[in-house]
Amino acid sequence: MNQSILIIRIIMVLFCTIGGFTVAFLFPDISVHPALAVVIGGLLGAFLVLIDILLKGFSLRGLSGLTFGLLMGVLASHFITISPLFDGGEAQVIYISRLCVFIGVTYLSTVIALRGRDEFNLVIPYVKFEPQNVEIPLVVLDTSALVDGRVVKLANARLLSDAIATPKFVVDELHELSSSSIVEEKNRGERGLKTISELRKIDHVDFRVIDSELESSDSRDEKMLFVVSSSKGRMLATSESLLQKAKHGGIPFVDILNLNKALAQEVVIGGALTVSIMKIGKEDGQGVGYLEDGSMVVVNQSADLLGSSVLAEVESVIPTSGGRLVFGKLLGENN
Repeated sequence: MNQSILIIRIIMVLFCTIGGFTVAFLFPDISVHPALAVVIGGLLGAFLVLIDILLKGFSLRGLSGLTFGLLMGVLASHFITISPLFDGGEAQVIYISRLCVFIGVTYLSTVIALRGRDEFNLVIPYVKFEPQNVEIPLVVLDTSALVDGRVVKLANARLLSDAIATPKFVVDELHELSSSSIVEEKNRGERGLKTISELRKIDHVDFRVIDSELESSDSRDEKMLFVVSSSKGRMLATSESLLQKAKHGGIPFVDILNLNKALAQEVVIGGALTVSIMKIGKEDGQGVGYLEDGSMVVVNQSADLLGSSVLAEVESVIPTSGGRLVFGKLLGENN
């Protein structure tokens, strides 16, 4: 629960409690014992807090629909009750009839407005309230994803159509790392801040920083999982331990690790691939290039094509700790 809202609720209950005692003290002619007045005031405050909790999922869009329905219901019932239908008759019957019309028409108008709150079509020509997406799905970035930097390529490729966010404590952590005296930590912090800067510059990306009040005693992973869960978003991280915690906790996440494997160029023995020769290999005539996923490709008889893009046939693929090592036979220069 948000601490600010909790404090406001406590203050509200105390205010109503003190108000009950004040009423009993200032108006002695009211035959209410001060203790009973305090209890009544406290119960009134608790009742208001209960209403607040029940209205937790009531959005601003719903409130606008409710207001519109009440307004139209009041106007419609007013015009009905002043019509000739209510002329003549007993005053008590007319009063009860008007009251029933007012309650019934207002209720129906409110319900209809709430059901169609996403789109109001008014009788006035050319006036239309378009539906707006109040709750935008979020992709929440962890420190590891920002330091990794591949999220910028995903955003530029429009693979991330949702709004992108990161918690404030992650930004603070990156600032601390960027000012560290340890070179490795400083580079990590600077890379993460650079990623944030690049995301802000992408026109079609809605980037935001989530300022959440969290207990300082909680671990960094617990804070991250709580922010993702409370914002009803999906987490994007490259930390395998954090992804495992999200999986076990039932929290949605973007598996960027498997996404990278899925987008990697398929390499099969006997198949052809295109690679740019970047340097000369260890053996005579060998040229070396790299695939998009970082796999090294050694192409025979391509040393004299340094700097050129060549077409090679895959002869063998050797798995290594750093990825794949591909050996190929030159088929020709790729023009």
